[in-house]
Amino acid sequence: MEKRWVAKEKADGQTVEKLSKELNLDKVLAEMLVRRGVYSFEEAKSFFRPDIRHLHDPFLMKDMPEAIERIERAIRNEEHILIYGDYDVDGTTSVALTYSFFKQFHSKISYYIPDRYKEGYGISTDGIDYASANDYSLIIALDCGIKSVDKVAYASAKGIDFIICDHHLPGDEIPAAVAVLDPKRKDCEYPYKELSGCGLGFKLIQAYAEKNDIDFSLIEQYLDLVVVSIASDIVPITGENRTLAYFGLKKLNENPCKGLQALRELSGKTDDFTITDIVFSIGPRINAAGRIDDAKKAVQLLIADSTELAEDAGFIINLKNAERRDFDSNITEQALNMILNSPEMEHRKSTVVYHETWHKGVIGIVASRLTEKYYRPTIVLTKSNDMVAGSARSVVGYDLYEALSECSDLLEQFGGHKYAAGLTMKPENVVAFSQRFEEVVSASITDDLLTQEISIDEELDLAQINPKFYRILTQFSPFGPQNMAPVFISKNVNSYGYGSIVGNNHLKMTVRQPSSPIFDCIAFGLGEDLEQINRGKPFDICYTIEQNVWKDKKKIQLNIKGIKTY
Repeated sequence: MEKRWVAKEKADGQTVEKLSKELNLDKVLAEMLVRRGVYSFEEAKSFFRPDIRHLHDPFLMKDMPEAIERIERAIRNEEHILIYGDYDVDGTTSVALTYSFFKQFHSKISYYIPDRYKEGYGISTDGIDYASANDYSLIIALDCGIKSVDKVAYASAKGIDFIICDHHLPGDEIPAAVAVLDPKRKDCEYPYKELSGCGLGFKLIQAYAEKNDIDFSLIEQYLDLVVVSIASDIVPITGENRTLAYFGLKKLNENPCKGLQALRELSGKTDDFTITDIVFSIGPRINAAGRIDDAKKAVQLLIADSTELAEDAGFIINLKNAERRDFDSNITEQALNMILNSPEMEHRKSTVVYHETWHKGVIGIVASRLTEKYYRPTIVLTKSNDMVAGSARSVVGYDLYEALSECSDLLEQFGGHKYAAGLTMKPENVVAFSQRFEEVVSASITDDLLTQEISIDEELDLAQINPKFYRILTQFSPFGPQNMAPVFISKNVNSYGYGSIVGNNHLKMTVRQPSSPIFDCIAFGLGEDLEQINRGKPFDICYTIEQNVWKDKKKIQLNIKGIKTY
């Protein structure tokens, strides 16, 4: 698929020049720092050397004092506490962190994860009834609850208090809980707004530890869970999240909890984990429990206190992940065949596919796969009890939520955000919805949004890439949303020797410019460019810079994202 190369807007030249001199740093690197809001030596020091002591005071968060007072009272009075969380990675890591911490100080504590298919997302009536039947008087809800006004009122009528720790946007009304911790509340002055659900759980235990003179090391041990949530929930790697992710990766790589250690080993990679590694190897395994089976098994893994328990739980979750991959692969193939066998569908500006037998737990993944293939707003639908449920994914720059809003009369409910959403409808509305959604998208999307974009940070001569440049570049990590690995462009490069195809249509080659070193390159999925680069004529490349390790030898390698021939 042809992709647009779009250069990022240049930072202020004088600011870049000043920072470059102050840090004795290549102007390319100084430019990227300024774009990240780094303007001085001190700010650069904080950026390159995050300090765990610089986390924000958790008591700056609205309702934090009330939350801690209610937990202290519950512990003091030996009340039963229920830790309640969503069934995805953010929810299960949140529950594991909060439960494990408070379990050290209170024995009358347990956890609850709603059944994805019977109860759905968020706080459920079933969950509250379970708490009532088992004498729980306090529920701490994590990664959900900010819109559960009715459910909190229902619990209150049963004598159950709620503390809500959520990071999603509130509705018009805040639930009448004892405390509602959400930095996105309009009346919350907490300085960082983009914490994950597990990040909020961490702030809760940080506040409890500060109030009760508990050593920071007792909460620092949970940072590996926090970074798994940050990576998997795709929150920005900026500000406080970047600090939490930096130290979380350090914990994950050096001394993870037994459950994450088991997942590391099952993934086949045991060191140097990055945000990307979590997204593609750890996150899907944890998610598989809730998608295919029971998300409580993910919590059991993450709170395991022995290697044997962790390995047993990890083995089961790994089997569920293999099952999830089979569902994912088969359903994706069926959906692609639907599109290929329907000429009308192939030329639409949106994709809506439906089959009543598809597994509800993987339709979000399938929607992402179809979006990658056709690069247009996509909805995958399946039968769910007497209704049709769907997962929707968008392309960069297009507001999917607004498009769904224009189809709301055909939907029973929908929710989500600009790029991802969930929806339900009556079966008889599927055809009308598909037509309406295509009309809405066709009328509101521009052609350039239907072409995938590669955002270019800077142009480089290959001669600028040396060990010092790479060493400083690695200090921009952890890479993730709003702090992505920089993409560079180099023009008029030549292939040194001949390229070749490896694996599944991947292009392997070496390149150079006049007077530059020779660099090994890997271009995943770009095998179709082999003939062009072997013509002996110059071409342009865009790429990220990485380190390839082979037989204990480390070498700088270019990961090619795009090739343009003349």
